[in-house]
Amino acid sequence: MMHPNETPKGVGDLPWTEPLLLNISHLTRYTYEGHVRDSFNEARLQPMSDSLQQCREFQFKINPDSQIRDYPDFYANCVHYFDVPDPHESLEVQAISTVQTLPENRGPVPVTDPGTIASSTIKEQFFDFLQSSEFVSLDAEVWREAIDALPSGLKDIWNDTVSIGEHIHRNYKYTPQSTNVNTRAVEVVKKKEGVCQDFAHLMLGLLRTHGIPARYVSGYFLNKNRLPGEIEASHAWLEVYIPGYGWKGYDPTHCRESDTRYVKLAVGRDYTDIRPVGGTFRGKGTRKMIVEVTVDRVG
Repeated sequence: MMHPNETPKGVGDLPWTEPLLLNISHLTRYTYEGHVRDSFNEARLQPMSDSLQQCREFQFKINPDSQIRDYPDFYANCVHYFDVPDPHESLEVQAISTVQTLPENRGPVPVTDPGTIASSTIKEQFFDFLQSSEFVSLDAEVWREAIDALPSGLKDIWNDTVSIGEHIHRNYKYTPQSTNVNTRAVEVVKKKEGVCQDFAHLMLGLLRTHGIPARYVSGYFLNKNRLPGEIEASHAWLEVYIPGYGWKGYDPTHCRESDTRYVKLAVGRDYTDIRPVGGTFRGKGTRKMIVEVTVDRVG
């Protein structure tokens, strides 16, 4: 997720409302323990196009070369897939994108009675985003943390979402390399530290415990403090569903709502559903994996 040396900056600042044109490069490089073969892979690296962003250009490259196909998954994410049957010692997957981000045009989030998410229609429509999932358990530890975050219970969906995010910011420490890609929400509660993926999973657990539909978001964040040529990593945040308004993004790592600095790749129940690159192969194993991301503003 975020670069191992990066400390979140601009925590709690005002949302950016200016449109941005962003160039993004995302390179994943695997080297293996000797030759591998029959490699089959999927990637969720093409930015979405919706009311808040438009993917202007997209290139997807792999080495060794192979035929690339794509399909929409269950959550409408674009998935590119390919196979490399011949023996190879390394694999490079690169996505290059140009994305126009746009300011929120729906106006302020209205005060929304929690009773609106208690209906059977909402529970049925957003069932996947109200239940536990592989990385987001609703165990006793998570339940207790959810109560601590909102001791008076739900009063207004968006304001309570923000309160939960502020609770995480106050009580949890952003600590690079303190966790790994397989860390679950219940482990984050115990450690009281983590990185962006961990805080997203934890906040999903707290929101779902209170009955708020919430989904994981993978993507990128424009870091205005990045030095020229500095390599970053992808980012993670979440979205909550507000009846009558729609999905609204919140970033617990930076303690603020998402804005035009954010580029969305994919959504799902948790990291399992949006893994940027994943696959299988026949061979001894992976010696090294390197991920290099750059997000640059155009103009």
